[in-house]
Amino acid sequence: MLRQSVHTGGKTLAGSCMGSIRDTQEMMDFAAKHGLTADIELVATEEVNEAMERLAKGEVSYRFVIDVGNTLSAASLASSPVPAL
Repeated sequence: MLRQSVHTGGKTLAGSCMGSIRDTQEMMDFAAKHGLTADIELVATEEVNEAMERLAKGEVSYRFVIDVGNTLSAASLASSPVPAL
């Protein structure tokens, strides 16, 4: 993957040659049609530090996916202040 970046005033603008949204959708459709999947381990947010330690030790050979959807509850979201725009 080629990574290009521009640094200006302490800000970074970066991109990659991954393709367009259409390209990504074609790849996802191809994978679904042919039953191709990724090896993952679903990790709760409270287990992220342990997952990162295992990753640093080279104990994993797949992707971690952080399960944010099942970690956040309606109660925790309701108690969080919403920033003003």
